[in-house]
Amino acid sequence: MKRTMVIKSAAVLGVVSLGLAACGGSSTSTESSAAPAASEAPAASEAPAAEAPAAEPAAEPAADECKNPSLITATLLPATGSLAFLGPPEFAGVKMAVDEINAAGGVLGAPLVNIDGDSGDTSTDIASQTTDAALSQGAQVIIGAASSGVSLTVIDKITSQGVLMISPANTSPALTTYEDNGLYWRVAPSDALQGAILASTAIDSGITKAAVIARQDAYGEGLEKAFSKNFTEAGGTVTSELLYDPEAATFDAEVAEIKAGAPEAVVVIGFEESVKLLQEMIKQGVGPADQQVYLVDGNISTEAYKEFPKNTMKGVIATVPSGEADLTAFNEALLMVDPALTDFTYGSQSYDAVMVVALAANVAGCASGTAIAAALADTAGNGGEACTTYADCLALIQAGKDIDFNGVTGPLDFNQYGDPASATISINQYTSNGAFEEIGKVTAEVPLP
Repeated sequence: MKRTMVIKSAAVLGVVSLGLAACGGSSTSTESSAAPAASEAPAASEAPAAEAPAAEPAAEPAADECKNPSLITATLLPATGSLAFLGPPEFAGVKMAVDEINAAGGVLGAPLVNIDGDSGDTSTDIASQTTDAALSQGAQVIIGAASSGVSLTVIDKITSQGVLMISPANTSPALTTYEDNGLYWRVAPSDALQGAILASTAIDSGITKAAVIARQDAYGEGLEKAFSKNFTEAGGTVTSELLYDPEAATFDAEVAEIKAGAPEAVVVIGFEESVKLLQEMIKQGVGPADQQVYLVDGNISTEAYKEFPKNTMKGVIATVPSGEADLTAFNEALLMVDPALTDFTYGSQSYDAVMVVALAANVAGCASGTAIAAALADTAGNGGEACTTYADCLALIQAGKDIDFNGVTGPLDFNQYGDPASATISINQYTSNGAFEEIGKVTAEVPLP
């Protein structure tokens, strides 16, 4: 039996209102492209970002921008690099959405064309090359990136061309107020929310002293700050706040410092390097067998820890943005798209990103990036008639009605920054090195800057 984890520490979440739910290289243009193969790597989703002022609303499109009504999207998602673990479910989610859209008649009476492209990671120039290729082929919307750092390397290039960028997986709080001309949006919540829920999960489990170790980038620093702030405000003590170089050869010194603080729990915020970090923690006697360990969306994985000694990961808790509804049926459908999937992180958000963009183009009556951006808020919120499938939503639009698209992940109402106004964080517990189950979820408003 799965249990619902009840979050008792309202103080941890500040102004966040809770709603608890019971658990149960190169691009080629095609109408529905298959996902590129991705190397196996631990889950990852973020990298460096820089804070900037809030963006102005997207400008209205010029008349000549709408002469060609065909919508072309392009993915900027990790098929290679340190973030490749996220690739398969994200590409599958995009493909599922494109197929459903075109089966229902396409966008503005024409098939949606999708161009699949690799983002690589921040150690390469793949994202820039992929972006150039997509823009040269007329893409009006870029789906991605998964990493905030990758997004930051190309966001100005994309938005300066009047092209919309919508990410299924960026969670760095710094992106909320980035100056983007109203053309950067995301369907994953800022880690201001995940950090608060992670802190409340620890507090409600009786943890009073916790160490936090995070990769030194916008993702790691943002989530670390959110956790530590909420944990201390709820009465907890952070024994160590450590930032590390993800390219470091060893983590001996960092783990030794963690051990010296005698924490009751360790929060690990990282990507694929989390495997090596956990191995050092186990070696020094501060691993999962010694105290509670918490992971996050960047390192939750069914594959990464399989080679650890049997049941090493049993009892480890991990949080990840999820969906308000049960995603079991959706994930089973995603397996029909890619039977090789072993993880599903951000697959549903990728699906919703494509869906809301296509519907917004229909609402706007124009497939330009600026027109779609201007219509996104009205497509998913603002009092329209609720609908959940592309076909049903399209029928309402064609009948002249306002719509409120509710995605697989739940309502997609956006706030003034182009972020989700509310979102759901899933709380999971490892039952073995290669399996975890949801033990609770929290749906809440996403804290504003």
